[in-house]
Amino acid sequence: MTTPKNPNQTSGAAPGSDTESLLQAIRSLQSEDELLRFLTDLCTPAELRALAARWQVAQLLDQGELSYREIAEKTGASTTTVGRVARFLKEEAYQGYRIALQREAGR
Repeated sequence: MTTPKNPNQTSGAAPGSDTESLLQAIRSLQSEDELLRFLTDLCTPAELRALAARWQVAQLLDQGELSYREIAEKTGASTTTVGRVARFLKEEAYQGYRIALQREAGR
């Protein structure tokens, strides 16, 4: 997947690229049910579980109440994954997790 060159870009995908096509498909979905159906078709069960675990890791890190090891135990993610998600939350310019966390919380 192409990454944004600048954190304010909505997509690093070139028009007509495979990534842009995927983003357009996701934007076309009109309900949570449609999104779940699409993700279930698109991802293997293990991929979908991994995505869900990373999101849970981000949520728990944002709460700031548990250690990396406790988060790993609770989510089934590796401590390496917990550390990577933490780095993206704190240091990376993309801030995708942060945007979603703020919108989820209504901040």
